[in-house]
Amino acid sequence: MIKSTFAITKVPFLQSDLKPLSQQQETIDVIKVQSQNGGLCVITGEPGVGKTAIKTQLEQMTKSTDCLLVSFSRTMDTYSKILHQLAESLELEFHHRKLERDIITAVFEQARRNKTLITIIDEAHLLDPDSLRRLRLLFDRFPRKHVLVLIGQPDLMVRLSLKNNEDIRSRITHSAHLKPLNEHDMLEFIQRECEAVKLPKGSFEEGALELIIRSARGNLRLCANLCYGSLLEACRQNERVVDHAHVNAILIQPHWRSHEDLLTGQEKR
Repeated sequence: MIKSTFAITKVPFLQSDLKPLSQQQETIDVIKVQSQNGGLCVITGEPGVGKTAIKTQLEQMTKSTDCLLVSFSRTMDTYSKILHQLAESLELEFHHRKLERDIITAVFEQARRNKTLITIIDEAHLLDPDSLRRLRLLFDRFPRKHVLVLIGQPDLMVRLSLKNNEDIRSRITHSAHLKPLNEHDMLEFIQRECEAVKLPKGSFEEGALELIIRSARGNLRLCANLCYGSLLEACRQNERVVDHAHVNAILIQPHWRSHEDLLTGQEKR
């Protein structure tokens, strides 16, 4: 619907190959440097501030460089199932009883080919303490030229600050907390998404953009969803310019309301 209405070939706000924003790029650059010498990076942030975008950019980067990246995000699995995820990422034909050995053998083989090794554990805040510690022991046996990246919500760093996790925290070589985006970065994100698909200038009224940025509250994912939903609403009304009425039509949907507003609504029934 959006493509036909606006005469474009791609839908905006669904792209994954755009250039990262400034704080994302800074984190990516640090991880690249760390990967040359080995290390442990911890990236935290509230949902929607761009952590997944960093992972996506790193995955795309390794497709064209002499680098091997393995990643997984099903962190609520048991340790053995997490090893299966690692083995699958390495494209191994593995034996269950010798899985750790097979993984270590595979990564050393890649290291002998001068491959840079990056392991990304997304949703790392959901790892249980036993799995986290056993993974630390496993990665200690990896080649020196290996960087482990833990990505998770802020309570990940809180957990690592506990005394019983000092053995892990003391190995951290870089950490970063992604902050909610400011208004300038949010506007830049919207403009870049529109330019990437050649959406005509002026497709969003100034008032609509202000309402979107204010409602998203620095959350990149909320911003993208609100822009996309507003475009769909404009198309539904056979209009080619998004105004504040289209945005408001999305904002009145229940999932955009706060917890307090939803409770108040229940009390009035």
